[in-house]
Amino acid sequence: MGSRQVSRTAIVATTPEKIFGLLADPAQHPLIDGSGTVRAAQPGGPDRLSLGATFGMDMKLGPSYKILNTVVEFEEDRLIAWRHFNGHRWRWRLEPLDGGRTEVTETFDWSTAKFPLAITLSPFPRKNAQGIEKTLARLAELFPA
Repeated sequence: MGSRQVSRTAIVATTPEKIFGLLADPAQHPLIDGSGTVRAAQPGGPDRLSLGATFGMDMKLGPSYKILNTVVEFEEDRLIAWRHFNGHRWRWRLEPLDGGRTEVTETFDWSTAKFPLAITLSPFPRKNAQGIEKTLARLAELFPA
């Protein structure tokens, strides 16, 4: 964890375009969230994300709360990342494979956080790695081989 990132990768039996369609639609995020914290997209946000777009999500980790995100990395059908208020990022990289499959890598990156040491010392890197594993499994279940 010296890089202040945790990533997991899975092979999903569909194209990057279909996966990106889910990722670029905030209303779909609760379908794939393996952490159990993402509840719903807040009204008034974009239907489809793009570079610089902001979108709010209703969350629950103990008490319910709302979080505002900004898309900070965007390459159509290949890469999307959004930043939370503290500066940490959630990144998705999609690599096409033969047979219409995709290598999907999700990363929790706190190297860009305002207070990265606080995150490093917290349970979030370990818990987020577990959540990423569950998220990738849920994504794969949406597109069975």
